[in-house]
Amino acid sequence: MTETAKPRRLTPKGQATRNRIIEAATELVARHGVAGTGIDEVRAAAGVSGSQLYHYFDSKQALIRAVITRQADAALDAGEPRIGALDSFEALRAWADAAIERQLENECRGDCSLGSLAGELSTSDEESRTDIADGFLRWKDLILNGLRAMRDRGELRAGTDLDELSFALLTALQGGVLLSQTIRHIQPLEASMNAALAYIRSFATGARPPGSG
Repeated sequence: MTETAKPRRLTPKGQATRNRIIEAATELVARHGVAGTGIDEVRAAAGVSGSQLYHYFDSKQALIRAVITRQADAALDAGEPRIGALDSFEALRAWADAAIERQLENECRGDCSLGSLAGELSTSDEESRTDIADGFLRWKDLILNGLRAMRDRGELRAGTDLDELSFALLTALQGGVLLSQTIRHIQPLEASMNAALAYIRSFATGARPPGSG
């Protein structure tokens, strides 16, 4: 299924309209979830007609898949907790702190994140699940690239399993966010991120290897 009717021929005005529709859908999903968000509500929030909306998205699923792509890309945008340059212990700490600060600003309430989308869609919509998985794996690979740079500079020991560390950090973020939003307290996210960063630091050159006693 294609996501848009004319994906390669949008005018600047058309791209702006498409972006406005996705933004409206993202905000509604954050408040009401995917199941509670209807096409008519998106159309009204975006200020477009039904024919305009269906020009860009031929179904609700196509629109939600565009929301998934937007949220997967959001980590690369200015102002978001970034994972594009995690190539030092300081950068890792700053990214963790930014993620924690964002949850504090949201008062540990849910938003339209890949994690929340996965919770709704991963068992019911295979195409959306694949899109979400691809987004998570893109994030994981960006983390991996930063850790690889650290290893290549000699800051992490040779032979360190960078895949494991990348997944550990990403899982700490997603699990911590979920639990913090569920109990409305930042402590789970702080604990998970601190533990993951301590684990990564245990592989620093000169540090005592994990399990060495």
